[in-house]
Amino acid sequence: MSTYLYRLAHFAFRRRWLVLGLWLAAVVVTIVLAGASGGKTNDNFTIPGTESQKATDLLKQKLPVLSGGQTQIVFATKGATKVTDASYKAGVEAAITKLKTVPQVVSVSDPFVANGVSPDQHVALSQVQYSGQPVDVKDKSLDAVKEAVVPARDAGVEVEYSGSVYPGWRTAISETPEIVGLIVAFVILLITFGAFVAAGLPILTAIIGVAVTLTGVTALASVINIASASTTVALMLGLSCGIDYGLFILSRHRNNLLTGMTVEDSVALAVGTAGSSVVFAALTVIVALCGLSVVGIPFLTVMGLAAAAAVFVAMLIALTLLPAMLGFAGQKVAKFISTPLRPGHHEQVAQIAATEPEKTFGAAWARFVIRYRVALIVGGVGVLLVLALPATKIELGLPSGASKPKSDTARKAYDLTTKSFGAGYNGALLIVADGVTSSAVPAQLAASLQKLPDVAAATPLATQGQTAVVRVVPKTGPNDTATADLVHGIRNDRTTIEGSTGSHILVGGTTASNIDVSSKLSGALPIFIIVVVGLAFLLLTFAFRTILVPIKSILGFLLSMSAALGAQVAMFQWGWGEHILGVTKSETISFLPIIMLAIIFGLSSDYEVFVVSRIKEEYTKTGDARGAVQRGTGLSARVVTAAAMIMFSIFVAFMFTNDPTIKAIGFSFAAGVFLDAFVVRLTLVPAVMAIVRSKIWHHPAWFAKYVPDPDIEGRRLEHQFAEKELAGAGAPGGEG
Repeated sequence: MSTYLYRLAHFAFRRRWLVLGLWLAAVVVTIVLAGASGGKTNDNFTIPGTESQKATDLLKQKLPVLSGGQTQIVFATKGATKVTDASYKAGVEAAITKLKTVPQVVSVSDPFVANGVSPDQHVALSQVQYSGQPVDVKDKSLDAVKEAVVPARDAGVEVEYSGSVYPGWRTAISETPEIVGLIVAFVILLITFGAFVAAGLPILTAIIGVAVTLTGVTALASVINIASASTTVALMLGLSCGIDYGLFILSRHRNNLLTGMTVEDSVALAVGTAGSSVVFAALTVIVALCGLSVVGIPFLTVMGLAAAAAVFVAMLIALTLLPAMLGFAGQKVAKFISTPLRPGHHEQVAQIAATEPEKTFGAAWARFVIRYRVALIVGGVGVLLVLALPATKIELGLPSGASKPKSDTARKAYDLTTKSFGAGYNGALLIVADGVTSSAVPAQLAASLQKLPDVAAATPLATQGQTAVVRVVPKTGPNDTATADLVHGIRNDRTTIEGSTGSHILVGGTTASNIDVSSKLSGALPIFIIVVVGLAFLLLTFAFRTILVPIKSILGFLLSMSAALGAQVAMFQWGWGEHILGVTKSETISFLPIIMLAIIFGLSSDYEVFVVSRIKEEYTKTGDARGAVQRGTGLSARVVTAAAMIMFSIFVAFMFTNDPTIKAIGFSFAAGVFLDAFVVRLTLVPAVMAIVRSKIWHHPAWFAKYVPDPDIEGRRLEHQFAEKELAGAGAPGGEG
């Protein structure tokens, strides 16, 4: 592999104008496609095969008027005033009249007629039903909803919204996290390289890669359903992996230059050696992300594939565009900045790293780890296990109004409804009955459901042909375990509830759908772990030609993953981060653990490859196992530290948003990356390898005979290069 990458880098270097032109053309083409297609991401979730999805499909077929999106509008008064007072009631009724004329609206309930007024008469609820699914409800229709309720606001009534679709439901994408993350990344790279050009190139190439991916995803959103979180995750990984892969290759290139190589040979050799690690690191991330497909939930599949595409593009950028850009930069990547307080410091640090690596801080850290290996293993594992303890109390659920910031309209609607009606009114269930042969059946079903202990209210909602819908309001909130028990209880006891009506019932609605998602994710988690970890195990075994390195990598990942998940539970679910992070105490997002497993496993494999490939390179040269651990860790520590801090900074930047889902994802990824890079890969891994020594590289004799050696450390390439240099014949592999 290293020889092929060497040739590819030579081609990109020599044909740099062509390579740059092709990538810029790709950016232009995807931007044009994205603009012309009008694609938009959304927060629609479908769960094929679940009962809630079957209920939705049945409504679309038999009772389409109730199959579309829905807004619950909360009209509220304060103090001693009541929503039933003449002036307020008139304003609400005027709003109801206008709501019925809004495009795409098929029905609007009048709270004063449909028992939608709370017992304290401070809140009135109106249900607005749309003809299309939430993703199909147009922004102009939602704007018309806001305009329609103006009479109520003018009368002094507070108006808030919730439901599957409502004004302001779309997640506003802010550029601030990306900008902050890029600025921090540039500062880290500037400290690492001490040169403006060297610091800027990985960021520039990563931005080009992200532009191609995101505009491509946006174009696809016009024909397939893509969750809005997909672009955020793709952006996070596209930027962080793109910068990291560029950093890894550029660091090797700069060291080559400082040892006297020509620019072209240095670029090609850097890609041929470090590039192999980039390929295996990227492939591991891609395998983990594509593994989300086994869960069987479309929005997670699309999210994984979008993020995998971002990583794949980042890899291609690092192997083609970066060598081309290094050709344009020439010796400028080694043109160091000089600060007034410490003139020549950056150049001196770079020269030491290239020619005397044993004097670097990374080498000192490696010596410290080797010396105190047993104590560090005990301490490191102990810290991670303590951090993981909260994960044993994890409670899963999908975001509801309760998890929104207090300034959000959905949160205000949730709180007002809970206070005046009860939490269950924020997540009513839809009981869809098929085979209804009598007009009395809906009332009979409602009466049976009303008898259940956890039901606050059961009301016939609509009937058409042989299909009827009964609205059931639980006594508990959408994410309460008692509500999930109620859903499962109705399903398990459906024969009794159906009685002699001759109908067949299905439990649906947004709340039931969310419960089904959490249940399906929990069931798919073991399969996902087996598939992804198994494939990654094979990939890493092939890369390092030993079974012990992948086992060590996977065990280390499980430790860092558990610790990161435990920290997330403590900060978000237990509410420890309420004042620190400005979050609302709520359940752990049901799809977060499986996404964390995919992404953090992939990223941890990145660091594993970066560190262990350098250790293997040293071991191949000297045969001294413990010395190789010390030298390899020292040589990779600076790059891995910079890479991890860049990823950490980008993920942290996404915590400064108002969306609780994105904030939780950003925190979890940041914690996972930090713990895995610094506690596991730069501490526990070298400590364990120093204890195991040469046994870590053991493999059966048949393995060496039948499995090809990918030469991830570039040993053969460096040997060929040295021979060619001595012979004056030029580049290995043919071109010269």
